[in-house]
Amino acid sequence: MSEKTDFADRMGSIQPFHVMDLLARARQLEAEGKDIVHMEIGEPDFPTPDPVRRAALKVLESDPVHYTPALGLPQLREAISGFYQQRYGLDIPASRIVVTPGASGALLLVVNLLINPGDGVLMSDPGYPCNRNFVSLACGKSVMIPVNEDTQYQVTENLVRQHWNNSSRAVLLASPANPTGSLVDYEELKKIHTYVKHNQGHLIVDEIYHGLVYSDHPESALSIDDSVFVINSFSKYFGMTGWRLGWIVAPEWAVEGLDRLAQNLYLAAPTLAQHAALRAFSPENLEILEQRRQTFAQRRDFLVPALRSLGFELPFEPEGAFYVYANCEKFSNDSFALCNALLSEAGVAVTPGLDFGDHLASKHLRFAYTADIERLEEGIRRMQKFLAS
Repeated sequence: MSEKTDFADRMGSIQPFHVMDLLARARQLEAEGKDIVHMEIGEPDFPTPDPVRRAALKVLESDPVHYTPALGLPQLREAISGFYQQRYGLDIPASRIVVTPGASGALLLVVNLLINPGDGVLMSDPGYPCNRNFVSLACGKSVMIPVNEDTQYQVTENLVRQHWNNSSRAVLLASPANPTGSLVDYEELKKIHTYVKHNQGHLIVDEIYHGLVYSDHPESALSIDDSVFVINSFSKYFGMTGWRLGWIVAPEWAVEGLDRLAQNLYLAAPTLAQHAALRAFSPENLEILEQRRQTFAQRRDFLVPALRSLGFELPFEPEGAFYVYANCEKFSNDSFALCNALLSEAGVAVTPGLDFGDHLASKHLRFAYTADIERLEEGIRRMQKFLAS
């Protein structure tokens, strides 16, 4: 028996990211001396802010860094509660907050709490690919809803009604979304919640990019009803990707079950990261984060018209996150081949739509503006020359 055939059957549905192959090739080209403009990486290019790093150093010097409770450091849960009051005007008790090892850990908990074998979870196509894998690991069924530019690639109440059936258990949305940067309209979100709740289902909303919205701060899904599960993270807005820290805001009835799952799956989120994150909500740190948000907005405002000028189709301006999801059909119906050509011949790394689902995936690319404007300008120059040839 080969090692590969000894894998559990569930591994057949777990696919690697195409972008990781592209990133490995990009790193190899850089090792060979070629300059690469990186527009494929979904990670802020800014370092962790100084207030957070200083807090971590102070903890290392004075604290033995033992385990925390599985639900998280009590002070951090209180700080997250305070953030919801300050940012959204919402009274979210710390008792409803569960600190997790990243948003991935949060999704792992919520899906395993709610989903029985065969249960359906509705989500958008395109969408973040790991979501369907979490559902698969819980022996549930991902119901991928094809979404188009007319809904800004977001699920609507009407689409939920069309795809909901007797096995449906939950709807999982992201707002803003990866790869599109679009928000779910708040009124539409309320309609989705009403329909799902009426059908004894659950609404799970990924808000990890909520801090990176470039108009006014949007309403959180938590303002709709206490039954909504919300996932958030310190990775994107807070710039703490490698610290692996996220959180869930859950209904009170769900916390005990999440606690039991956390104890058994990973025991607790990283202690040092939790102590450091206490400074993430300080006025000094929030000022830094807001400056970075404005920088991301400036990058978006450069990149969107620049891509349009090259001939990419962008039916709307992304409202949040740091991604542009562009139709590349004018140049190719094979987004993966186009990505490979852009990397090899133009020295520009971008992500193929194939990483985000099946619906029109071969006709789309994702561009991440996680590089400074000078590098984005260089990337546009290189792509202009390549596409003209």
